[in-house]
Amino acid sequence: MLSILIPTYNSNISDLVITIHQQCIKCNILFEIIVCEDGSSKFLNQNENTIKSLPFAKLQVSQKNCGRIRTRQKLSDASKFDWLLFLDSDVLPKSESFINTYLDYINSSYDAIFGGFSYQKQTSAKENNLRWRYGKKFEEVDAKKRNKNPYRIIISANFLIRKSVFNSINSNINYNGYGLDNYFAALLKKNKSEILHINNEVYHLGLETNDIFLEKTKQSIKVLLDLFRKQKMNQHSNKLLSIFNLFKYLKINYLANLCAIIFRNSIEKNLLGSHPNLYLLQFYKILFICHEDLNQKNND
Repeated sequence: MLSILIPTYNSNISDLVITIHQQCIKCNILFEIIVCEDGSSKFLNQNENTIKSLPFAKLQVSQKNCGRIRTRQKLSDASKFDWLLFLDSDVLPKSESFINTYLDYINSSYDAIFGGFSYQKQTSAKENNLRWRYGKKFEEVDAKKRNKNPYRIIISANFLIRKSVFNSINSNINYNGYGLDNYFAALLKKNKSEILHINNEVYHLGLETNDIFLEKTKQSIKVLLDLFRKQKMNQHSNKLLSIFNLFKYLKINYLANLCAIIFRNSIEKNLLGSHPNLYLLQFYKILFICHEDLNQKNND
């Protein structure tokens, strides 16, 4: 009935796997849990011991890091059921009825169901307050709002999908890196996949430090721009790309590039500080994509 697939890299997945396993047993369903260590060097023994202690759970080990796209494909290929529940390794279900809630949609006409993200109360740690604030503002979004533009907020850390649909879409992604949820969303839209957002969140526990999150943000924008320039994002609902296109049409991208050069350091100082401004982060993204686009054109 249900294959639960968890790619992991240097994460302790014991709490997640045990929680999911208990809920599946309680639901009295046919299920399997498959975890793939993607070239990990940490928590290998803990994860292996946990999985060995649980029926219907198994572990795959990749000796080298293949990235989330390829690892998810390996997990899909190894699965035996028609519905796949993908979970990132740094999450934990918010509800005790997490699995049961997804089961309500197994017989629906939808191709994919996205449960959403949630964040716990803010910690006193200043080093990851940018990631926490961003998540609370832009990722912890009620399903009613997400369904108004269903292909815009796609978070693949927690979603249920038909195996046939996943294989069809994932096989078209020949990239590794950050920001590929945007591409996944564009392919879902291109394929006219029927998707639904529900309030069945997982807590996002793996908060990066501010500097790592900012670097990942820049890397994801570079990937997004590369996909756009190769005309792989022709059908999308991405707000950043829409603003970028408008800026190019109005020739404002040149002014944005100048602002990026002048204000980049001062903006980054704010974002990496004690009280980062989220709207400044959104402004920074627009400046960065315009700057990268013009730089790439000059280097072509």
